Amino acid sequence: MNPSPTPPAAAGGDSALRGRRVFVAGHRGMVGSALVRRLRARGDCELLLRDRAQLDLRDAAAVDRFFAAERPEVVLMAAARVGGIEANRTFPVEFLEENLALALNVIRSAFRHDTARLLFLGSSCIYPREAPQPIPETALLTGPLEPTNEAYALAKIAGLKLCQYYRRQHGRLFHSVMPTNLYGPGDYYHPERAHVIPALLRRFHEARAAGRPRVVLWGTGTPRREFLHVDDLADACLHLLELPDPPDWINVGTGTDLTIRELAELIRDITGYTGEMVFDASRPDGTPRKLLDISRLRATGWAPRIPLRKGLTATYQDFLAARAAGTLRE
Repeated sequence: MNPSPTPPAAAGGDSALRGRRVFVAGHRGMVGSALVRRLRARGDCELLLRDRAQLDLRDAAAVDRFFAAERPEVVLMAAARVGGIEANRTFPVEFLEENLALALNVIRSAFRHDTARLLFLGSSCIYPREAPQPIPETALLTGPLEPTNEAYALAKIAGLKLCQYYRRQHGRLFHSVMPTNLYGPGDYYHPERAHVIPALLRRFHEARAAGRPRVVLWGTGTPRREFLHVDDLADACLHLLELPDPPDWINVGTGTDLTIRELAELIRDITGYTGEMVFDASRPDGTPRKLLDISRLRATGWAPRIPLRKGLTATYQDFLAARAAGTLRE
């Protein structure tokens, strides 16, 4: 058993991040890039960043060599293969295999090479399809998962539990956050495989540009969803890293939700599209409702700051800028 290194100091003393070597795994993604923006704004730690060409996190040997050479003291595990309902339904093998490999390689190497603290980024899809609403952290593993994203959820549950077990068995401060549905700058805008907000932004924008009289949307529009701006998530992550004894996993969200129809109407208004919305009920809805109980996080003194309309408006402007610059992630 490796001896547990001294954890970075946290609340009540020096910052857990100040002067530390911090590895942000997946720093090119939406979540990872938000974490990097926040850490650079602080300017008090040494960032270790590697893109896939420099370090393929699916390669266990390469990951171990990186940890042995760089010795990160804090790890933010934001790397993941992600996608919407269609991507998850079409490629369950890839979603399960790749996300399992990413979690195992990074968490195991962090332990082997004496990383003092690791924060694993999970997802609210880990909870059962019929979980009580709002969903408390205690709902984990109390019922069947949503079939359309089961593979991704299983991989995230495995990563969460691995962190919990390293902490329990070896005393290493590895813990996890379970964010709700995320959106913001740097999102993934594939026309068929994106999550709901980037998919809607793109569809309404292109329909307005082409003068189409209607936009067809998947499902009934009745499921309820909660949405958190990725910059709020980044703030929550850094807040949690300053806690000396955080929960093994904790929900991060806004505590409010709306229907997919209401979301679509809001995005239609923001993009300036004036045509008709048509819902295709033959397409899957996914989980009927997914609202997180964030009372545990609020009790630590954190709350979200970015209202949905404001966040969506800024995200649409980022979409337009990235599209014009040819840097849109799709």
